[in-house]
Amino acid sequence: MEPYVKQTIENQIATIEFFHPEQNSLPGDILAQLTETITNAGKNDDIKVIILQSGGDRTFCAGASFKELVAINDAATGKVFFSGFANVINALRKCPKFIIGRIQGKTVGGGVGIAAATDYCMATQFASIKLSELNVGIGPFVVSPAIERKMGLAAMSQIAIDANTFYDAEWAKAKGLFTEVYETMDELDQYVKAFAEHLCNYNPEAMTEMKKVFWRGTEDWDNLLAERAAISGRLVLSDFTKETLKKFK
Repeated sequence: MEPYVKQTIENQIATIEFFHPEQNSLPGDILAQLTETITNAGKNDDIKVIILQSGGDRTFCAGASFKELVAINDAATGKVFFSGFANVINALRKCPKFIIGRIQGKTVGGGVGIAAATDYCMATQFASIKLSELNVGIGPFVVSPAIERKMGLAAMSQIAIDANTFYDAEWAKAKGLFTEVYETMDELDQYVKAFAEHLCNYNPEAMTEMKKVFWRGTEDWDNLLAERAAISGRLVLSDFTKETLKKFK
């Protein structure tokens, strides 16, 4: 299947889904489409609640596209690439609608940041998480503010340093990333749908004002995440990272 970002609207609920055949890894064009779709959904008065999900059954998101990482040859290009994740996180942050994350499977790197930037996140038991960036010579600089905000500095530091380990969904729930963990994807879908429908009964203005409260203190993230993208864009050019990335060619 070809990569895609698509949106459907039913009963005032928008479902935004992304997909990439390489375990839902995210190249720059998909990140840009995702940012635009989230931003436009936030402006659509026909939408009250948004569900963010990915296609497939056992991987929510494998993080950055290694093909694009390997191809980066200058700091400016590197910053642009990592800004793709910054833009998605900022779109989720600024969207005036509640966003429900539906995490059906394993989530790595930037995918953990995207999950953390949703407002209410539910998962299956298969949704283990890992921050693998140190393994390739960079770090989770862009996504760590969203992860730290949701899970706390201690938990974020643990998974950032222990870059080889997948932490299971129950651990992620205990640390605040997931609100609920379900045994099957069918059960997850049932509860996500019911919860979204319930939220549609709330006053949209009240939800918008609550979202502002939830994200208070993040007003500098446009600049912060851009600065973090520049750090990653520089580190991806280091000799260590270039040698490591050769393994993925």
